[in-house]
Amino acid sequence: MNLIKKSSSAKNWMQRIGIATSLTLGFSLFSTACEQSDPPNKPTVIRDSGDIIFSGYGWKIKESSWPVGPGPNVFNKDSLVWVDSKGYLHLRIDFINGRWQTSEVVCTENTGYGTYIFTVGSDVATLNERVVVGLFTWDNNSFFSAANSEVDIEFSKWFNANDSLTLTYSVQPVIFDNPIAYSERSHKPKMAVSALKGVTTHAFTWRPELISWKSFLGDTYPGNQQIASWQFDNTNQPRVKTEGGISSDPIVIPEPGVTTNPRINLWLLGGQGPSDGKPVELIIRSFKYIPQ
Repeated sequence: MNLIKKSSSAKNWMQRIGIATSLTLGFSLFSTACEQSDPPNKPTVIRDSGDIIFSGYGWKIKESSWPVGPGPNVFNKDSLVWVDSKGYLHLRIDFINGRWQTSEVVCTENTGYGTYIFTVGSDVATLNERVVVGLFTWDNNSFFSAANSEVDIEFSKWFNANDSLTLTYSVQPVIFDNPIAYSERSHKPKMAVSALKGVTTHAFTWRPELISWKSFLGDTYPGNQQIASWQFDNTNQPRVKTEGGISSDPIVIPEPGVTTNPRINLWLLGGQGPSDGKPVELIIRSFKYIPQ
């Protein structure tokens, strides 16, 4: 088992240790699929086969034997991630060896500006209120310059079982250790609950001056039936990411770093098991990255 080693420097501490997401009343819906702890990775590897091949890309499966971010959670490498005979990616949350364990995959390809397209094959409208699905980018090495280069598409009820709007678009930083959330950096589009019960395709296009998100019914991008969209441009106020007593530079639109990559995860808020005590499974039919 490969374990993440602790570092003595503040910068490496920020890069290596997952820190629980700050959730505050009224802004829990803006919580993020971030604060990552990576599986070991060579930053210059492109198209490495990783642990699995999905949609033509190599992916490493995140592994931890103790709780790490996001959540924090224990991430299982052995039995909660697989690709089926149709080429679909499966991620699960399950109760194993006396504790709830979660799953995440990290693409081995370093990516940057461009369009990121995810087709979801699961019902993400009726998730348990403690479950989060994250489709996002991250860079362990760009905290100070770009707040870890994180752009998010997430599905969650954020502890609110009555929330019917599970889709959230965000560009980080949103909250972390800041006293209030930067609400302009996150958006929950309104839609019928039924829109997210079947196959849906979600994408964001990341440019230096603008990030735009779009969601469609079905497995095509762009599809014929758009169900949600949002834009965030560089006229917004610069914001600082503060975490563990360390702060980034002021950021409007984060830049991709040299080691930025796409990630997909399925995790639990606060590491708490689903309130119904049932395992959770996510199916991702496909992923595609189109460079700018």
